[in-house]
Amino acid sequence: MFLASTLYGAATLAAALDAGRFAPAGRRLLLVSNNAAIPETTPSLQDAPGFELLRDRFDGLLSWNETIRPFHPGGWSPRADDVPLWERHLRLLWDLGDDDIELIVESIQVNPALALAQLFPGAPVEVYADGLMSYGPTRNKLDPLIGTRVRRLLHLDLVPGLRPLLLTEFGVPAEIVPTEAFTEVLAHLAASAAEITAPKGAALLLGQYLSALDILTPVEEEELHVRMLRGAVELGHRAVVFKPHPTAPARWSRMLEEEAGRLGVELVVLDTPVLAEVLYQRLRPALVVGCFSTALLTASALYGLPAARLGTELLLERLTPYQNSNRVPVTIADALLPDLNRPETVRGWTPPAGTAAGEQLTGLLSAVGFAMQAQIYPELRPAAERYLAANLNPHTWRYFKRRRLTSLALPGALPSQLAFLPRNPTVRKVARRARAMQRRLVKRTAALG
Repeated sequence: MFLASTLYGAATLAAALDAGRFAPAGRRLLLVSNNAAIPETTPSLQDAPGFELLRDRFDGLLSWNETIRPFHPGGWSPRADDVPLWERHLRLLWDLGDDDIELIVESIQVNPALALAQLFPGAPVEVYADGLMSYGPTRNKLDPLIGTRVRRLLHLDLVPGLRPLLLTEFGVPAEIVPTEAFTEVLAHLAASAAEITAPKGAALLLGQYLSALDILTPVEEEELHVRMLRGAVELGHRAVVFKPHPTAPARWSRMLEEEAGRLGVELVVLDTPVLAEVLYQRLRPALVVGCFSTALLTASALYGLPAARLGTELLLERLTPYQNSNRVPVTIADALLPDLNRPETVRGWTPPAGTAAGEQLTGLLSAVGFAMQAQIYPELRPAAERYLAANLNPHTWRYFKRRRLTSLALPGALPSQLAFLPRNPTVRKVARRARAMQRRLVKRTAALG
């Protein structure tokens, strides 16, 4: 039974199946979950353009939303006492009988994947990762009754040479989904996609809807998109394509359109949902710009396209708590990709060859991963201490918080005689005022361009 919530995830599963990464089975069922904030108003995976090309890999299609309605997939899990009753119910509802079940899920540490693993307590579990979070630590301490059932982690090789940290606390081995199989699946999706009315060779801007995650305010996110447009224009691009997040408000594109008119550039806003990778193949953009989207890494790692990031410094400051699982994707994008605010670095940047990118990031992500989840990964302390002792400088400080390093007694911590400061009410009040003033200055600077 394969659980998927996005077309990207379903394409990853299709590639793994095509590459023979799964043993033969009597039946292969695809369980679709719509995890949008309001699933009733958001198209589900089975309605996505191109899904039918992936559908034939599976013998049956099931809906998790229909199964647990009226509950939301992200908020529902079974009570422990109800698990036997639920398992019997699902076996009848899905015509499973007494068959042995194997689960292949995404994001095992949260629902709906966690709930599904709880409902079939005797089933072995495999996890597939369709994004950059696989390179970070498991975001929550996972129940050993779940974690010890996980047999392997399947992931795309988005940062060659970098090994995932996810689920290593249970000794779960990582296995790469062949890049050739994945790009072939995406090529089929691109070939069957509807006509895309957009200029080829334009700069492509990727929206992420970060305000829905309470990382940015809606106004700040709109301003971020405008800054992406200005940065692309400064690099000489006169045609720009904006791919908004599927659930982002339509009004967001109006500010971009107004700015494009003021700058005298051609702007096309895509109003149909389509994978960024389909656009890479159909449009061959001259530049891909985003914040920390996984699609930025697929652009450079899988298609050799130039990519640039914007806004990562602000996000590294804003992400709370420090353990926020978005911290690793933001760190990877910030460390690997050139800053759009520095045009000279964007013009001269080329994707790292071979495993250079992974080798460059291994020490940093070991330190960040330990600082995020020290109790889950105590074996990473020596690597974190080595990295921090040798590499803390004005540039790398953005990836860490002094208070966090102090609480973990790591290099870069406050001197012991000053350790009282983070707990001092007066100091904390002054610090809050300073941060508020800094945010106002950042907003004013962004508004002035």
